[in-house]
Amino acid sequence: MIEIAKARFRAAAFGAALCFAALSGARADINVGVVVSATGPAASVGVTQQRTVSVLPATAGGEKVNYILLDDASDTSTTVKNVRKLISESAIDLLIGPSLTPNSLAVLDILVESGTPMISLAGSGAIVEPVDDRKRWAFKTPQSDTHMATAIIKHMADNGVKRVAFIGFNDAYGEGWWREFGKLAELRKIEVVANERYTRTDASVTGQVLKLLASQPDAVFIAASGTPAVLPQATLFDRGYRGKVYQTHGVANNDFLRVGGAKLEGTFVPAGPVLVAEQLPDSHPAKKPSLEFIRKYEALPNAGHRSTFAAYLWDAALILQDAAPRAFKGAKPGTPEFRKALRDAIESTQDLHATNGVYSLGPKDHIGLDQRSRVMVRIEKGSWKYIP
Repeated sequence: MIEIAKARFRAAAFGAALCFAALSGARADINVGVVVSATGPAASVGVTQQRTVSVLPATAGGEKVNYILLDDASDTSTTVKNVRKLISESAIDLLIGPSLTPNSLAVLDILVESGTPMISLAGSGAIVEPVDDRKRWAFKTPQSDTHMATAIIKHMADNGVKRVAFIGFNDAYGEGWWREFGKLAELRKIEVVANERYTRTDASVTGQVLKLLASQPDAVFIAASGTPAVLPQATLFDRGYRGKVYQTHGVANNDFLRVGGAKLEGTFVPAGPVLVAEQLPDSHPAKKPSLEFIRKYEALPNAGHRSTFAAYLWDAALILQDAAPRAFKGAKPGTPEFRKALRDAIESTQDLHATNGVYSLGPKDHIGLDQRSRVMVRIEKGSWKYIP
């Protein structure tokens, strides 16, 4: 009788625990919302990330991860709607994405309101810098514009560039690059002789390119991303320009090469190590994780060559895998306490070797990458060539 009573007590206690968990929203699975730009002007960026979701790690901290994927069509207002939906209907513990800088900036206040951590897949450092009350929930895996601009300016200075013309998107991505590139150029005594802008959906930039050419630059720097970054370079080529051209790491995928073709020959690009993983020395910390990612990504149907944009999503999943065991010590998924614990755990990530370098984050650094996260490459005969 005593054993029966004990069994009934245990069953009742277990039932009460389940009831409490259901009422409180606690669960074992981790819900991750993934918002990418798989269609629209930035489709060449987001579609590779969309494909990657199917090969992301299925567990983190010993628990199942549910990835809920939504496409924002490269539209900021759709991003906001998607994120609100993921928070209210799917009770996500973490947001991965969006793909673009303006879209990531647009959801910062939602993160604060809901207490939801985000690992953005966009480039601008403005998403996470400075780490204040508004940005404490935001992290990102791509190298920042400042980080990559340093590599570009160094390469220019080392190769005799004295005068450079600038053309970039007329949005937060282009503005962030203009701000950082301009400061660094001034420090290295490189004169910026033109500053032109265009939209991601423009069909022509002839007027802007004529002004660039009139400034007689030693090099042209294009602060754009995805296939829309081809337009100014192709127009420069068609107008007879054969000088140095630099692009941002926002073009580091196969679609950019395909669309631009021979008109991109000789272009210099700062990129994540994953882009040229096989060409890296064996001692590089990103080589092994990059080759693992490449093996899985390039085995996907119709995936084609690896993409740094896809690798940003892969690295976000690796950060989750690293952080989840620490977060589970404080709470269960589906609760505000777990989202807070996960935010804190992500912020404490140290020495995580991934496809884009080594992540070591902290209270004042929500990117956590150092100089090992970037390489300079040159486009040669339609391929990426590592510059040691």
